[in-house]
Amino acid sequence: MSSFSPQTNPGGPERVRPSSHADVQENLQRLDRLANLGLFSASIAHEIKNGLVAVNTFFQIALEKNENPELAAVVRRELARIDGLVTQMLRLAAPKPAALAPVNVHELLDLTVRLLDPQLHDRMVVLRRNYHAAGAMVRGDESRLQQAFLNLLLNAVEAMSEGGELTVATETAGANLKICIRDTGMGIEPETLSHIFDTFFTTKKNGTGLGLAISRRVVQEHHGVIEVESKPGEGSTFYIILPLM
Repeated sequence: MSSFSPQTNPGGPERVRPSSHADVQENLQRLDRLANLGLFSASIAHEIKNGLVAVNTFFQIALEKNENPELAAVVRRELARIDGLVTQMLRLAAPKPAALAPVNVHELLDLTVRLLDPQLHDRMVVLRRNYHAAGAMVRGDESRLQQAFLNLLLNAVEAMSEGGELTVATETAGANLKICIRDTGMGIEPETLSHIFDTFFTTKKNGTGLGLAISRRVVQEHHGVIEVESKPGEGSTFYIILPLM
């Protein structure tokens, strides 16, 4: 990235062009849209949080039967994670700092992939795990990392037609852990590739354009890097590089 250095003006101090009326109006409209978006998001988050109360009540009643304790543990964990995400949305003015702790990435990947079992089954997608990293412990916020992984895995599954192949792999790269999520889907057009992490950018009919933007932000919060390689018709590969403990 090139550094910015102001150019000197030998003829005297540089004159700053005053903003035109159109510029001011455009900025005001942009701020208004952002304010409305924040209000809308907070309202939706509030309604979701209220709905979770009923869901939790029903879940506790169903849990008493204890027919599938392993599944019950997964559902309990997911409800707690959703509740935490919604609570964070309601506190956007003062975001909660990441709760950093040791995270076993292999275990977290396995847990996240299991949530997608129905989608993998419906699309007849073959899952391959290639965990080659000797150690997969990072220091991070488990809930946020799972959110990033889930976004990437969902995108991979949705990009494939029936009979695709999803590969989740890890390897050690020096002092870093390299996570690879590869699909055999439709791939990404070159003119689109440079924008896929932009907020609100999407090529999906009902997409929000937030999934990949959120994933990038989570990875950056963990002092990591996220990259993508893709060719139309040949699938896509996302790489997440995180510092090892």
